[in-house]
Amino acid sequence: MRTIVLSKSLTSICILRLSAIGDVCHAVSAVQAIQRAHPQAKITWVIGKVEAMLLADLPGVELVVFDKKQGKAALKALKAKFKGQKFDVLLHMQVALRANLVARVIPAKQKIGFDKGRSKELHSLFINKRIAPQQSPHVLEGFQNFARAIGAECGEPTWQMPVTAAHRAVAKSLLPEGKVFVISPAASKAERNWLPERYARVADHAAALGFQVVITGGPTELEQNLAAEIQQHSQAELLNLVGKTDLKTLLCVLEQAELVLAPDTGPAHMAVTVGTPVIGLYAHSNPTRTGPYLYQDYVVEVYHQNLIAQKGKTADQLPWGTRVKGSELMSQISVDAVITMFERVIKEQGIVTNA
Repeated sequence: MRTIVLSKSLTSICILRLSAIGDVCHAVSAVQAIQRAHPQAKITWVIGKVEAMLLADLPGVELVVFDKKQGKAALKALKAKFKGQKFDVLLHMQVALRANLVARVIPAKQKIGFDKGRSKELHSLFINKRIAPQQSPHVLEGFQNFARAIGAECGEPTWQMPVTAAHRAVAKSLLPEGKVFVISPAASKAERNWLPERYARVADHAAALGFQVVITGGPTELEQNLAAEIQQHSQAELLNLVGKTDLKTLLCVLEQAELVLAPDTGPAHMAVTVGTPVIGLYAHSNPTRTGPYLYQDYVVEVYHQNLIAQKGKTADQLPWGTRVKGSELMSQISVDAVITMFERVIKEQGIVTNA
């Protein structure tokens, strides 16, 4: 199996990337680069149910929802959906076994997957071409190589996210007047969350500088509880929007903010797509691989020191993407370090404060 570059005219392209929110945000920029290279091609994207809620009405792209909760029935429905079709190319952008099984039922003349170094969970069995290998790429850069494999040019990523004036108006109606600082405190796993009393101290610092502080998140019990704890510890009046926005409205809230603070979670990457600076908090995964792409210089991390402590090696000496373990790692990130970064960001971004 070898890498390939297809620069000829393509009429039908299928993208396979089911999850997660951050990853599909990364993928959008690559898909839109493909659209510019192949404006005549029909593009179909097989995507997860939740992720499709964010990307519904993405210009020029047909979203086909794969609901993993339906199990074999979802595979059967997908097979029926594509019966009689054959895509010129499938870009198989996910190595998880479930995604590999989905790739199996998508008919395509060529199925391009990851390079051998990033192939796992039997990925190689479901592709017949590979993207070119990369040295220590960010997830977004990996997706860009899929676009390059079919002749698209990829430089600094750009996004056209599918939100309307109506979505923006709803977001504006929820937000207070003035400069907004969003805290999106919850990751998908509790161990990746920072401490609520520390979020509260940063919120208090921002409020003292004249920011309106807004907490965002989904309706889960974990997110509701974390937001309530932050409010309890804060001396400022915080607006709690947790569970009160759909994904598109949340994207517009992030767009209208001056700055976002978040751990390794989807909203951090959503904010990047709309050009809002992000302070990312990282302990378990390498922010060079998964951090907020345009704002990696604003990450506050303890990943690298823990990697050396646990593995005795640096990131360059280990398989790319190696994670570190421990339920208390995020507690190593200090309030002072985050406030120092906060001050740096508002200075570099030219955000006027009351100070």
